[in-house]
Amino acid sequence: MKQFIISLFVVFLAGQMAWAGRAPVKNIGKDPYASAILLNADTGEVLFAENADAHVYPASVLKLMVLFVVLERVQQGTLQLSDMVKITKEAFKMGGSQVYLDPKEQFPVEELLYALMVQSANDAAVALATHVSGSKESFVALMNQKAKELGMKNTHFYSVHGLPPAEGQKVDITTARDFGILCREMARHPEVFEYTGTRVRDFRGGKFIMRTHNHLLESVDGCDGFKTGYFTAAGFSIAATAKRGGRRIIAIVMGSKDRKVRDAQTTQLLAKGFAMVPAKPGQAIAVIQPETSEKKVDEVALAETKAVTPIGQNEKEVVLADGGGWKNFLMGVVVGFVLCALLIFFMARRKSRRSGKYRYR
Repeated sequence: MKQFIISLFVVFLAGQMAWAGRAPVKNIGKDPYASAILLNADTGEVLFAENADAHVYPASVLKLMVLFVVLERVQQGTLQLSDMVKITKEAFKMGGSQVYLDPKEQFPVEELLYALMVQSANDAAVALATHVSGSKESFVALMNQKAKELGMKNTHFYSVHGLPPAEGQKVDITTARDFGILCREMARHPEVFEYTGTRVRDFRGGKFIMRTHNHLLESVDGCDGFKTGYFTAAGFSIAATAKRGGRRIIAIVMGSKDRKVRDAQTTQLLAKGFAMVPAKPGQAIAVIQPETSEKKVDEVALAETKAVTPIGQNEKEVVLADGGGWKNFLMGVVVGFVLCALLIFFMARRKSRRSGKYRYR
């Protein structure tokens, strides 16, 4: 225990010295954000964009590229998720968000990927990069190569963690549109969401509990990714996605001055996206069910209206039907019968009141 506390103290001091030597970076944070883009993940259609090509700092959102490059190596068979990663002194000295890796330790690639996404661990990013490519610099080259292949024309990475640059280094640069390209590509690989969709996970045998920085995983239905990022000059950024009714929507919000504003804006954008893109036949959509309503609603009839709303506390999933002419006809008959019955009831009641001994005023 004593050695662990000493290790934490050393890491803290190293982190403080590293931050003290950071190069000054222009503050780009704005209210509500510096840039944003909303995409239909399936088609690539841009549903909304505002300053989408403005240069921004991705901060920890760039760890998505680290994840993508590593998983690509796993898919190619040159790397295994079970491969053990030895922790270097360079990873040990990393500041910022971390899982406090120690050179005496080693972890499977898979565990460090969870640390990378859930805890946004900078030390895990360095450990993975060094294991895959031999050095951070070599891995950064892989990141830039992949960005070029994907068509991310306004992106250039200088780090594997997204922290503010040290003296003599440059800050990572990207755009909301470029990260939309990356996220759309990542969405084609289901294994990505195993990491980006995890809220809480044990690390180091339960001695360390990792909790996601992406609060939309808890507040937005269908949200299973991707990643948040922040440092003072960069502002609060997020690449988010959610899937409902067979549709996947991607929202990128960069450079917000306030975390809650960023999350609120992203939530609104995702809702806007689902409202704009119709649900696919046979897939679940959401239809609001008021708390005060005690009536049962015909699910098929509601689904056929194609009204799409976010699934929330007072809502109910239904299935979008392909046809339903006869069902609509029968529903119309039932509704008509109920209305006629109510009309007869109220007319009879009114007549009985008028014929009674006392009249109501």
